Amino acid sequence: MDWKETLKKWTSNTTLDEDLLKQLQQISENEQDLEDAFYKNLTFGTGGMRGMLGPGTNRMNIYTIRKAVEGLALYLEENVTNAKARGVAVAYDSRYMSQEFAVETARVLGAHGIKSYVFESLRPTPLASFAVRHLQAAAGVMITASHNPPEYNGFKVYNEDGGQLPLEEAAAVIEKVEQVPDELQVKVESQATVEEKGLLNWIGSEVDTAYLANLKTIQKQTSEQIKENDPLQIVFTPLHGTAHDLVLKGLKQAGFSDIHVVKEQAEPDPEFSTVASPNPEEHQAFEMAIQQGKEIDADILIGTDPDADRLGVAVKDGRGSYQVLTGNQLGTLLLDYTLSYTDKSERANGYLIKTIVTTEMGRAVADYYDVGTIDTLTGFKFIGEKMKEFDQTDDHFLFGYEESYGYLLGDFVRDKDAVQAAVAASEVASFWKTQGKTLLEALETLHMKHGYYLEGMKSLTLKGKDGAEQIATIMKEIRENPFEEIGGLRVEKIEDYQSSERLIVETKDSEKILLPKENVMKFLLENNSWVCFRPSGTEPKIKSYFGVKSPGKETSEHLLEKLQNDVTTRMDEIIEG
Repeated sequence: MDWKETLKKWTSNTTLDEDLLKQLQQISENEQDLEDAFYKNLTFGTGGMRGMLGPGTNRMNIYTIRKAVEGLALYLEENVTNAKARGVAVAYDSRYMSQEFAVETARVLGAHGIKSYVFESLRPTPLASFAVRHLQAAAGVMITASHNPPEYNGFKVYNEDGGQLPLEEAAAVIEKVEQVPDELQVKVESQATVEEKGLLNWIGSEVDTAYLANLKTIQKQTSEQIKENDPLQIVFTPLHGTAHDLVLKGLKQAGFSDIHVVKEQAEPDPEFSTVASPNPEEHQAFEMAIQQGKEIDADILIGTDPDADRLGVAVKDGRGSYQVLTGNQLGTLLLDYTLSYTDKSERANGYLIKTIVTTEMGRAVADYYDVGTIDTLTGFKFIGEKMKEFDQTDDHFLFGYEESYGYLLGDFVRDKDAVQAAVAASEVASFWKTQGKTLLEALETLHMKHGYYLEGMKSLTLKGKDGAEQIATIMKEIRENPFEEIGGLRVEKIEDYQSSERLIVETKDSEKILLPKENVMKFLLENNSWVCFRPSGTEPKIKSYFGVKSPGKETSEHLLEKLQNDVTTRMDEIIEG
């Protein structure tokens, strides 16, 4: 259907939501905005869907939510045992329309006779995963757009294991969603009706209490030991999101008492009004925490993104200020500490799980402790999928992380968990403080032991229909005319995850990549360096990842800069044609 016909279908619908109709009227003279809102259906991908709020089939609104839930309901009815009675756990964050979308989810599920368990107030994403497992639900839904700008929201789906949908299950759900003929005609029950029928059940502190009990199990030191240590001064910012209550309860339960919350960022705020972006990966998000940290001479600053699945940490830099650690750096510190406190017998069948764009220093640390490493595609759903496989074997999960500030220590959650990570990072900082070291000094100790690994990431945003075409062109060009060298380093292997082939450049031999197919290209260079290209699945971006290793910091920094400059030049050339 032509986008103008779809627009006409919406505007001629006499029951169209009044707010959405008003928004359509406001952009009625802007053909470009109208086309972008209606030229396609908002993509429901392997991780759910995410997009800008507003009217249209390519926007997040009650109708696109209903369509997604209708597809999920049809999938559950056909594929999950006793799905109607087991129900769906639903959580939501602090964004515009999040609670409304959670209720819409319950209304559509209720029309199918499927129970829903909806949190009575906002909760972190890991609580959605935990709730599925704790309630033995058939599935889970999280309404969130993570750290995207305020105009975005999203719909994330978990399976009965509490993990994000693996590819096969996701494909089956996507098929059902795409079969829904008309998002405007999805049947819904009223909120009052589903509540009266016991199909919408509000849940609260009982799930939090169970989660906090499990949170104790990730501690390596007891709360009494931590209380006896030199007190750790902590500054915490939830960046206007969902983490405030659970992180504070978790830290206090662990034995920490000197916790200072950034007051201006403590309350939920869908505008994220004190930051340019509510993303702890971006250092500007720590400005207020750094200011407060200087005032009280804090040992560690911790910040969570709005849905509290990602954690950023800043530590004293020895020059009177604070340095924000990368996700690779913090993950490696957490990994080393975790494995150092893990019995040798438990390490024997245990594994580190990381993604293909996460630092290779993690593998070096795991090797040091005789622990195996498993690589997955980018995205914590693949880490969760591997964890589920362990349920059927003698192997077990010890630690999982990805470079984009996602970590997991305890398998009672099957997605990245900033609440766990906040408690664990504070414990690691407390341990190293007893050794007379900051986390930066601890990291230097690890570099001296394993080598100077350094990573980087460049993100190129290309919005709209034209941007999507440019991203496709870049990937096509890199695939068809691959690099022979990058930054003066020879390409030794080329990994094409779309064809599942690894080419050995010198011999022209190829190997099979035993991972699911994905539109990713990775170049393995001499001297343990690498570059990887991947279009984002949730944002209009193409991301370039870089990794180097050398004996020293300056050499690694120089190598990294050369790699990044070469890639930037090549991308500019492709875009300019």
